[in-house]
Amino acid sequence: MKAWVESLKSGLPGKDVSPLQFFGKHGISVAFIVCMVVFSLASSKFLSADNFLTVVMQASIIGTIALGVTFVVIGGNLDLSVGSLLSFATVLVVDLHDKVDPAMAIALMFLFTLLVGALNGYLIGYLKLNSLIVTLGMLSAIQGITLVYTGGKNVGISDQENTWFAFFGRGDLFGIPVPALLFITLGIVLQIVLVKTGFGRKIFAIGGNGTAALFSGLRRNRLVFSTYLLSAFTTGCAALILGSRVMGSQNNVGEGYELLVLAGIILGGTSLLGGSGSIVRTIIGVLILAFIQNGLLLLGYPYYTQWLVTWVVIIVAVWLDIAAKRGKLLSTY
Repeated sequence: MKAWVESLKSGLPGKDVSPLQFFGKHGISVAFIVCMVVFSLASSKFLSADNFLTVVMQASIIGTIALGVTFVVIGGNLDLSVGSLLSFATVLVVDLHDKVDPAMAIALMFLFTLLVGALNGYLIGYLKLNSLIVTLGMLSAIQGITLVYTGGKNVGISDQENTWFAFFGRGDLFGIPVPALLFITLGIVLQIVLVKTGFGRKIFAIGGNGTAALFSGLRRNRLVFSTYLLSAFTTGCAALILGSRVMGSQNNVGEGYELLVLAGIILGGTSLLGGSGSIVRTIIGVLILAFIQNGLLLLGYPYYTQWLVTWVVIIVAVWLDIAAKRGKLLSTY
């Protein structure tokens, strides 16, 4: 928190920093503060400890997926398969819980998700196919596999009260929900990987200028491959949380999650063109979406209002980001 505040101070508008550049760099932080202030004034329940933890826990599934997808986007690619992968991974871990022991169910679920990530990574990294087309096709394929696997039926855990599997989605440590702890802990680890390791710097390099990175000796195919493995791993973590929380799963439980994940990443300021982004900013972007939805519900607005407000927030965030890079709010061409 102290480092975050210092970064805001260092970027305050002055002789060398215009207001537009400031909002382009710190707009997401300012938006988060404004969001919290507005809703806290409108509802006394908004900033309560219980409500705060509830929102973070609800955001943990989308947020956990977004952590891995952030690496993919920084590397200059997209992953639209995470929604269907979440559906199948959740169905798989819940269905296998009663057929084998929970530990084996979790291991097999992660094995499958990593295989999907490896297939995406191979097609995009080594065969150099378009990431949008590949992952969009994978989205459909995995959803079809899910329906074939279940026969169109929902799955559930029979003895929900006497299984340690519930810990991941329903447990708490020191009064903090386990899903929130897993989300934040994984976020901290991946932020360190992104900014403090050679691997993270290479991901920025291939996303910023793939040709230059190639001539610099970086193995772009391996790096792209690894980002899709990471995306699959975080999706598996989200499936573990979701399956453990609900103790069951529908065939389409992950439908639409890929769009919410991308919305949080874009709102966090990660460029869809690659080469820039931050795990911390992705977490803030996901939390802004979650707090907006929560605040609107507390104020009694209908559910569809959340989508309209979310759309406006994302458009403004992207506009400010582009405007800051161009140096002007409106383009004349």
